[in-house]
Amino acid sequence: MADLAKRIKELKDIRKLTSQQLSVLSGVPLGTLNKVLSSSTKSVKTETLKKLADALSVSVSYLLGEKKESVRRKLENYGYVKVASVTPKLYLGNIEKNAEEIRNQIAELSSKHVNLIVFPELSLCGYTQGDLTAFDLVLKKCEKSLVEIADFSRNYDTLNFVGAPIQKDGKLYNCAVAICRGEILGVVPKTRIPDYDEFGEKRIFAPAKCENSTVLLGGKTYPFGNKILFENREMPDFKVGVEICEDMWFVKSPAESHVINGATIIINLSASNELVGKATRRKNILKIQSYKCCAGYVYANAGIGESSTDLLFSGHNLIAENGQLLAESELFTENATIADIDVSYLRFLRRKKFNYEEECLGYQTVYFSSFVYGGVISRNYSKYPFIPQNEYEKEEAIETTLDIQAYALIRRLKQIYSKKVVIGLSGGLDSTLAILATCRAYDKMLRSRRDIIAVTMPCFGTTDRTKSNAVILAECLGVTLIEIDISNSVKTHLEDIGHDGSPNLTFENAQARERTQVLMDVANSYDAIVLGTGDMSELALGWATYNGDHMSMYGLNSSIPKTMVKEIVNYIASTSKGELSTVLYDILDTPVSPELLPTDGETIGQKTEDLVGPYVLHDFFLYHLIKNGFSPSKIYKIAVKTFENEFDEKTVYKWLETFIKRFFAQQFKRSCLPDGVKVGDISLSPRGGWIMPSDASRETWLNDLESVLK
Repeated sequence: MADLAKRIKELKDIRKLTSQQLSVLSGVPLGTLNKVLSSSTKSVKTETLKKLADALSVSVSYLLGEKKESVRRKLENYGYVKVASVTPKLYLGNIEKNAEEIRNQIAELSSKHVNLIVFPELSLCGYTQGDLTAFDLVLKKCEKSLVEIADFSRNYDTLNFVGAPIQKDGKLYNCAVAICRGEILGVVPKTRIPDYDEFGEKRIFAPAKCENSTVLLGGKTYPFGNKILFENREMPDFKVGVEICEDMWFVKSPAESHVINGATIIINLSASNELVGKATRRKNILKIQSYKCCAGYVYANAGIGESSTDLLFSGHNLIAENGQLLAESELFTENATIADIDVSYLRFLRRKKFNYEEECLGYQTVYFSSFVYGGVISRNYSKYPFIPQNEYEKEEAIETTLDIQAYALIRRLKQIYSKKVVIGLSGGLDSTLAILATCRAYDKMLRSRRDIIAVTMPCFGTTDRTKSNAVILAECLGVTLIEIDISNSVKTHLEDIGHDGSPNLTFENAQARERTQVLMDVANSYDAIVLGTGDMSELALGWATYNGDHMSMYGLNSSIPKTMVKEIVNYIASTSKGELSTVLYDILDTPVSPELLPTDGETIGQKTEDLVGPYVLHDFFLYHLIKNGFSPSKIYKIAVKTFENEFDEKTVYKWLETFIKRFFAQQFKRSCLPDGVKVGDISLSPRGGWIMPSDASRETWLNDLESVLK
């Protein structure tokens, strides 16, 4: 029992928790906890151990000494802050009851490991009190309740923002009061006071002044102003700026200045009434605001407990991050909306985008201490990050991708006065997408598809299925098809260099380079250009023969990942008819292969995903590395969770390690890529899409991945 007590005390010290605070967080009675800590009990119930382990964010095995694990690593949360926007049950004008509801929410949400709680505008008394708000009786009750809420909060690890009217210097302000671990941290007054349509706040409230000052509450002085940010001492990326309702809707919102001064999360205490169509407008502006500010945004709205004299409030709570809606409540409900905001991801984005200076003077940072839970990643990620999950958005993304490819090709052909193009048609996914996009371009130019020269080049590894599909596809599309068997020329070349013809790397690459040479020469004879068909996933892995399929005169698929290639071909198959639809579905069903090893003509001798790993994993790794700036260990954690029913931990680790090794080792191929149009958020073009030295070391990245095993 002494070892158990020692480990619990160690974790308490790391978290800066008192015994009373740990008792509240875990639900273990203080008397029982004290017995455990003093080793005066002979045994501890399993239920008690589970509660303590959960509160301390470690495993029961660790507490019992059965599992050696790093406490620091276990407590690593990879930048996630769990936030909640709350519409508590409101008793209009009954401040004591409202304060009780707020305290209950703090206790309940703290048990769910929420780090930040945002309540609605004037949540302590109610937004629709009107002239009653200005009475001394109301204001004194609010002040007393704020002090009581602060005292109550000392046992909880949450940063809380409560809406309340605050008087100062003979004026009344509509404020957000920041409370954490037994303290009132500061008071932020509303900046923009609406006075139009149904809003008449200027009758009661004054707007925030330009400069920060102080305010007296409960006999103590606190920071007061709209230029206050709240920063977590243990996690500096957790930095909060405040807006109140109308502030978000105004042409120049306070959030813009907050983020320039480092706020990663903007909160909004709101009382926005519900009207037909307003929920959509509210959601759209919040998404735009979070994207423009490169921030998390937590919006808490007043609910149905407000007066219905002329208006109705719906409790429409929203949480967004960099333009993406993470969580949304149903209208006309009173509850908590919870999501994880990734502040380390937001910092990564800002390091790329916020490379300018803009003065926003007079800001003040108030520091607070609260433990941010780690160990378990609860946020969900899509298995297919490059593909929109909404069907309408997916179709729009596919059509836009094809149009970008088509119009980019049209522009290039006009520039070089070329009428014809040459494509190596293999019967695989990539060349299929390339020729489909090319046909779209030629249709838009009102040119004959016969000017598209499709070349199929069977060799040692070509199967009847892929060759047949290439021929059928060309016929369905009405392009010119040329068949050139390169077997003899490759044999001659291998003999010339003294190769015995046995399968090895030279044997494979000789075929890839011969195909490229043939395509280039055919293009010369037709006064055409060769269109590259390789996709971005292959470029990330370096899965291309240098100066073979690696090279072309224009890379049509160069910024489209394999998962999206498949999705586009599937879309065209589903919207086509007859033989074209049939052959596209068969191409989709064919294993991805370079077809470079000898075969009997029926069996595919090489399956790419058996050699380098599943493309669904590699595209997931690529997206979160390049787009989100995640570390390998973080990518591993979210991949294990995302693919838990598809790949086990060892498989994820194996292919992520492969990805890192290949991504670094194969940069030299990406450093000399031909031109190719950028389609999505990510490009590996060395001309601005991805700039990386070919000699960069991979050790730091592999060491970070290896840390998950320790």
